[in-house]
Amino acid sequence: MDVGHDTSGLSSLIAPVLKPLAIGLEFFGVGVILVGVVIATVAYARDIFAIDHRDAYERYRANLGRGILLGLEILIGADIIATIISPLTWESVGLLGMIVLIRTFLSFSLEAEIDGQWPWTKKSHPPVHARSPSSSRLDA
Repeated sequence: MDVGHDTSGLSSLIAPVLKPLAIGLEFFGVGVILVGVVIATVAYARDIFAIDHRDAYERYRANLGRGILLGLEILIGADIIATIISPLTWESVGLLGMIVLIRTFLSFSLEAEIDGQWPWTKKSHPPVHARSPSSSRLDA
């Protein structure tokens, strides 16, 4: 079932330009993830000797998550561009919706894992355990 894709006109002019762009963004997104893994691993190897092993591990997980998160955002953009230039059917729109939903859920989960809290519990000031002892008392 076709949901209204016009193969003539503007879409036929931009499809040859956008298709390589979408493919390039997919490769770039994967590259960002791979570079993120390498950078996080190098930083972990450096941290393992400089700081506590548990802190090094937590930083490693956070850095890995940041690299994956950035790569996922780029891949979502590539999927949207690829769907725009493909024939629009209910199946292709549904597939895009599922891909974006899954990747958005992964992004949301990674962000919550990196920050250590749910986004709706964030406050404008740092958590109590991160503040200095002098900032927790009231000044008279």
